Amino acid sequence: MPSSSPQLADTAGQVVIAVDPHKASWTAVAVDARLQPLGAVRAPVSKAGYRQLQRFAQAWPQAHWAIEGARGLGAPLTARLADDGIAVLDVPAKLARRVRLLSPGHGRKTDEADALSVGIAAQTATGLHVAHLDESVAALRALIEHREDLVRTRTQTINRLHALLTKLVPAGLPRKLTADIAARTLRGVRPRAKLGRTLRALAVDLIAEIRRLDRRITVVADQISAAVAESGTTLTELHGIGDLLAAKILARTAGVDRFRSAAAFASYCGVAPLDASSGDVKRHRLSRAGDRQLNCALHIMAITQIRRQTAGRDFYQRKRAEGKSHKEALRSLKRRLCDVVYRTMIKDCASPRSVET
Repeated sequence: MPSSSPQLADTAGQVVIAVDPHKASWTAVAVDARLQPLGAVRAPVSKAGYRQLQRFAQAWPQAHWAIEGARGLGAPLTARLADDGIAVLDVPAKLARRVRLLSPGHGRKTDEADALSVGIAAQTATGLHVAHLDESVAALRALIEHREDLVRTRTQTINRLHALLTKLVPAGLPRKLTADIAARTLRGVRPRAKLGRTLRALAVDLIAEIRRLDRRITVVADQISAAVAESGTTLTELHGIGDLLAAKILARTAGVDRFRSAAAFASYCGVAPLDASSGDVKRHRLSRAGDRQLNCALHIMAITQIRRQTAGRDFYQRKRAEGKSHKEALRSLKRRLCDVVYRTMIKDCASPRSVET
């Protein structure tokens, strides 16, 4: 896991080359300290496009670079710049969007306007960090997303099989359908009509597809488990976190040391309540922001702890005894567990067990 996430040098008085990345193109705008654009260029995502960006930036040799979503769509460009020894400031998409909406252009959305918003954010925001691309984390995230795609495809295939079986079997089959259950059922189904034979043949094909997907999901899950073991994380020692959940947390966090505190990490996960006080009324409301995948991981961890004899269950029951509803107590537990996860990852970063990058 990465052990450092330095902030970029002060950009005051400097030109920023701000980039709005897309799958097929990069749009760059040079923004000066007065937050005015000095020039713009659009280049394809390719080696020739990268050289075009470099030629554009030669007019400002001391310029800093800033990319919206440097760990996402901007990752290929970030990696190319890093290979050339150029640091890149990572500008969150939400921050750039907020700048654009508050600009005098009435929120007009073009690639050039988006890039300008990225540059203004880089010139004015504090606490932004240099993008640090950890290949092991990127690989882990790719595996997690690939498994989720396979699981989604399997669910769709199961649903199609359910629809077919309702036409072949009275009342269909149980909701938790597997390839083996469906195959056993079809052995006793021998329709004579042409439609029935066609539906049965289609069902057999779907069963074969489900089995193929099951094998692929198992292979990817084994790869994820191996990657988690190699990372040296101790997240799996926490109750309610297995290999898959630990992998998702590591992949979505992308380096816990980029968060200045446990509170900042909780805000990123969307489990920190938002202050909604007004006058003498002091209250908080539920946050709908943050990374919803991390929020989901903490939710699963919390539910698992509530169902077992754990310290998390004791904490939950104390909150219920104080008069909180189930949802309120669950949110409190998720906030508590978020701190536990944060401290665990911070300790792992300082541990010799963690993989150096």
